[in-house]
Amino acid sequence: MLVSFTKMHGLGNDFMVLDQVTSPVQLTAQQIQQLADRHFGVGFDQLLLVEPPASADVDFNYRIYNADGIEVEHCGNGARCFARYVHDNGLTTSNPIRVKTVNRVLELILEEDGQVTVDMGRPSFDPADIPLKAAHPAPLYQRRVTVGGIGHDLEFSALSMGNPHAVLVVDDVDSFPVGPVGSALGSHADFPEGVNVGFMELQDRNRVKLRVYERGAGETLACGTGACAAVAAGCHRGLLDGKVTLQLRGGELTVSWQQGDSPILMTGPATTVFQGRLEL
Repeated sequence: MLVSFTKMHGLGNDFMVLDQVTSPVQLTAQQIQQLADRHFGVGFDQLLLVEPPASADVDFNYRIYNADGIEVEHCGNGARCFARYVHDNGLTTSNPIRVKTVNRVLELILEEDGQVTVDMGRPSFDPADIPLKAAHPAPLYQRRVTVGGIGHDLEFSALSMGNPHAVLVVDDVDSFPVGPVGSALGSHADFPEGVNVGFMELQDRNRVKLRVYERGAGETLACGTGACAAVAAGCHRGLLDGKVTLQLRGGELTVSWQQGDSPILMTGPATTVFQGRLEL
């Protein structure tokens, strides 16, 4: 079976996008893993599926699979690429575009300068929403993890952006052991569905450097929900103001949050790399 696809990225966080509206195809977890392989497949952090709407109040359904073949709840960089894809391929002329994920509705806005703004919804610090095994919400949590046979006590904020996040503040994000610590905390038993781990270096109240170790993908060059989680955590702790520029390894994102019931808004680029066809 011949399948058409598009390769895209948001600040280096890269995706394979499939049009399930006009050319639906069923993929197994094993097939997704094979396609994600950077030596023997297309190579990507996440697979994005553009599906017909399941209800009249949205334009599309938006589904995301990590490179390990497991479906996840949210991907902010992917949402920007989703908006660019459906617009550039003539699937919609709407702006904004409303899409339904597994657990929320997102509004995607195509800006005049080519960037895309995503209404990411409100963060939740409720342990039940993350989920995290904790009795009560807290500004900071502590968990002990073992890295290289050595125990480390980590302090972090925990929250949900529709998917689970733990955010650590570090002195120097470039030298911090993101991979080992991200893997250890990301698979901690107190996070029953795993967790994306963000490492944030504060430069001032409106600018941070960020690296993110993602569930099922490892460290990526950028993580949209991770950027939003970092800003939410920083604002919640009184460390950041309401509009923040984040420097990720793949480039910059702007995230705004007025706290309270306000949604988080994320703005950044979405880039098409190439289109292709493959035999499935």
